[in-house]
Amino acid sequence: MCAVFLYPAGMPTVLIIDDNAAVAVALEVLFSLHDIASLRAASPAEGLALLDQRSASIDLVVQDMNFTADTTSGEEGVALFRAIRKRHPDLPVILLTAWTHLDAAVDLIKAGAADYLAKPWDDKRLVATVRNLLELGQANRALNQHRSDELRQRRELERYNLRNMVWNDPATERVIALACQVARADVPVLISGPNGTGKERIADIIQANSAVREGPFVVLNCGALPAELIEAELFGADAGAYTGASKAREGKFEAADGGTLFLDEIGNLPLAGQMKLLRVLETGRFERLGSNRERQVQVRVISATNADLPAMIRAGTFREDLYYRLNVIELRLPPLAERPGDILPLARHFLGAGRHLRPEAEAALLAHGWPGNVRELKNVMARASLLAPGDAIGVPDLGLPAASAAPASAGHGAEQEPDRDAIAAALQRAGGVVAQAAADLGLSRQALYRRMERLGIARP
Repeated sequence: MCAVFLYPAGMPTVLIIDDNAAVAVALEVLFSLHDIASLRAASPAEGLALLDQRSASIDLVVQDMNFTADTTSGEEGVALFRAIRKRHPDLPVILLTAWTHLDAAVDLIKAGAADYLAKPWDDKRLVATVRNLLELGQANRALNQHRSDELRQRRELERYNLRNMVWNDPATERVIALACQVARADVPVLISGPNGTGKERIADIIQANSAVREGPFVVLNCGALPAELIEAELFGADAGAYTGASKAREGKFEAADGGTLFLDEIGNLPLAGQMKLLRVLETGRFERLGSNRERQVQVRVISATNADLPAMIRAGTFREDLYYRLNVIELRLPPLAERPGDILPLARHFLGAGRHLRPEAEAALLAHGWPGNVRELKNVMARASLLAPGDAIGVPDLGLPAASAAPASAGHGAEQEPDRDAIAAALQRAGGVVAQAAADLGLSRQALYRRMERLGIARP
C-alpha cells in the first residue's frame, strides 16, 4: 500500500518508490526536516498509479532499482524509470540503489535520469541534490509558463495589422501589444524612446488598427524644421503670412483630417506652437497663420520624443498642460541594446534574401552596444551588403569597432574539456553532488558522466 500524508499546501513533493518500508520512512523523515513533502509507494505498479492520480502535485521521484528479494540486476528499476519517462518526460527521477554500477548509471543518465545515488546515502548530499532539482524544476515551469504566455500573446497579435514589423524580443512585443490595445481608443498617445528605436513604426501600427485606419496618416518631424516654420507646417498659412509665402498652403492638421497626425520629436515644438497645439487637442479648432478664419478638424494625434519632457517642463521650455494632454497613454520603446532578441531578426531582414550571416558575425552583432539603435543596425547591414564579396557576411564586412577581435577572444578555449584533476576537484567541492559539480564545470550532468566514464573516474 502507498502511504499518503498531509502537508501544508505549496510544499514541494517527492514520490518515494521503494519496497523497503524502513528506507521509505527514513527518506520521508529526512525530507520533512527540510520542508519537503513525501508520498510513498512500495512497488513500481503502485508508484505509477500514484503518479497517474497526482502527477500535477509531484515534483520529483526517488526510486529504488530492485524490488524483488535477492535481485541486484536493476532491471526492475530500469523498466520503472523508462515507464516514468514515457508517461512524464519532464519529471526528474533520482535512482537509488545498494548495487552501484557506473556503466548502468551512465546509460540511465544519458536516458534522462536526474542522478544516481548509492545506498547508504549521504543525507547532506541527497538533500542538496533534491533541492537543486526542485529549484531547477520550478525555474523550468516558470520558463515554460512564460513561453506559453508569450506564444498566446503572439497568437493574439496575429489578428492585428502589424505593418510587417520585425521583432523577437519580449520587451518589443509588450510595446506592440499595448499599442494594439490602445489603438481603438480615441486618445492621444506619447511614444518615448531614444532616436532610431522605431517609434514611427509603433505609431504606424496604432494608426493601422485604429477606428480611423482608412484615413490619412500624416507625419511631421518637429526636429527637422526651423522653429519659425513649424507652426506653418502644422496649421498652414495664408498667402503673405510670412516672407516667401506667395500662396496659401494647407497644414498637417488639415491634411490629417479624418485620420492620424504623428508628431515626431515633439519636444522641439516652440512654446507658441505648443499653445496652439493644446487648443487643437482640446477643441479641434485652429487658424492658419495670417488668417482669422477658424477651421475645424477631427484628428487623432500621436506624438513621439527622445527628450526628457518632465525636465523640459521644470526648465520652462515645455508646457505642463500640453504634456499631460499628449501623455494620456505613454508607450516607452527601449533602446536596441535592451531588446537583444530583436538584433539578429532585424539584421537578417535588412540583409534580404540571398545573404546570410556567419556565426562570428552574429556574435559581433550581439556584442555591439548599438548607440544608434535600429537605424544604426540598418545602416550597418546596408554597408555589409555592398562590401561583402560573397553571400556570407563576416565580421570584417560589418565594420563595427573592435568587432574582429571580440568573437575570437570570446570563443577562445570554449571547447577545452576539464581533465581528471579538474573533475575530481569539482566533485570534492560539491560534496559528490554531480549536478552541482557539473554546473561548476559549465557542463550538463550527462556530459560530466560521459567524461567520468571516459576517464575511468568513480564518483566519491
